[in-house]
Amino acid sequence: MDLIQGRLWPRIVLGFAATMLVAGCAGFSADGGIAPVQRSAKDHLGMEVDVARSEADRERIERRVSALLAQPLAVDAAVQIALLNNRGLQAALHELGIAEADWVQAGRLPNPGIGFGRFTRGDEVEREFGLHFNLAHLIALPMRRQVESRRFAQVQGLAATNVLSLAADTRKAWIMAVAAEETVRYTRQVMQAAEAGAELARRMAAVGNFNKLQHSREQAFYADAALNVARAAQLQRSTRERLTRLMGLWGEQTDFRLPERLPDLPASPRDQPDIERLAMAQRLDVQGARLAVEQTARNLGLTRTTRFVNVLELGLLHESSNEAPTRRGWEIGFELPLFDWGDARVARAESVYMQAVHRAAELAVNARSEVREAYGAYRSAWDIAQHQRDEVVPLRQRISEENLLRYNGMLIGVFELLADARSQIASVNAAIDALRDFWIAQADLDMALIGKPGLAAAAAISATAADDAGAGH
Repeated sequence: MDLIQGRLWPRIVLGFAATMLVAGCAGFSADGGIAPVQRSAKDHLGMEVDVARSEADRERIERRVSALLAQPLAVDAAVQIALLNNRGLQAALHELGIAEADWVQAGRLPNPGIGFGRFTRGDEVEREFGLHFNLAHLIALPMRRQVESRRFAQVQGLAATNVLSLAADTRKAWIMAVAAEETVRYTRQVMQAAEAGAELARRMAAVGNFNKLQHSREQAFYADAALNVARAAQLQRSTRERLTRLMGLWGEQTDFRLPERLPDLPASPRDQPDIERLAMAQRLDVQGARLAVEQTARNLGLTRTTRFVNVLELGLLHESSNEAPTRRGWEIGFELPLFDWGDARVARAESVYMQAVHRAAELAVNARSEVREAYGAYRSAWDIAQHQRDEVVPLRQRISEENLLRYNGMLIGVFELLADARSQIASVNAAIDALRDFWIAQADLDMALIGKPGLAAAAAISATAADDAGAGH
């Protein structure tokens, strides 16, 4: 007893004080954990990502957005605005702060428990002081910190995927909006030609030079052209509003200007014979699934380690009395595994591990298929757009020129010339649609090489279930 009072007691107190001091030193990072997300955006997009944590940050972002909106909105400018100004992305990036707080908290010891007691027995008065600390938490502290560290890394990977997904959606929305404005201009030209034909047919029918069938046919052309203009105008509004939402604009900011036409078709398509290997190397959802499997395996080891040590407490006692010497000592309490041997927790962890393995394998198979499909769609879209640009439109142009010569030679009438003009403009519209589809296919291919955020989220959920199986006990 004297040995405990004289030597062991100070060592125990000093040891726990040192442990608590070291654990309490775990702090937050200077950037809030956003650095990996920013590097990913810089590497894949060449653009910036920032989090608005204060009013000064919001003002800085608004100034940058205003500068980008001052010029006709290019596709890269639209993507940059979305990465800075989209409030949904800002909310998702603040998840980093939540995950980092959990990681820091996992590295800190819980506060010790202190108990006081005062007892009387006749004239005798006893006072008791107790200090209790959870040793089970101390034993699992390094492993819990590793679990939360990996969870933090998963949140960072998911945030990076959300950034790249927003960039792809904004790029596609910009393509749709610019193509829709082009289509509106050409459908209005078609309507003008149809309106001229309908007016001429009305006048000729009024003087008896046109029968009802011819008159009705020209009126039908005009009615269809007017309907197409209305549909194109509605598509223009909807695509522009979608782009506006993705960029997070409102008020006067919504009056941004778009270019008059889409970028030209590249001279040649990408040649990527090793596209599957490239996708497996850089897809964030595949990397997340691999991390989930590794994390689940580690958590399975944690579950086996703590299956018998579920409750373990250390207590330091100090008891004094006015009629007896002061008593000091320590006590350890633990749970006896008489009814629950922890086999259910181990079995659950093993099932979660096998679930993560099969999900990772499924994701890899699907990723290979998705990237092959996206690349096939990209090549087909390029072939179609090239055919429209190099074959169909020039052919329609030559036909129009020949018909104009025949009209000048009075070999055909004005209605045939107007019908040919409508066909030529329709071929230009088809070329615009083909060029739009190509740029959308390229954006889809770029996203397929990076990964889908839905699949990355599924990998994170799987890893979370593994954490619950391993560290929750």
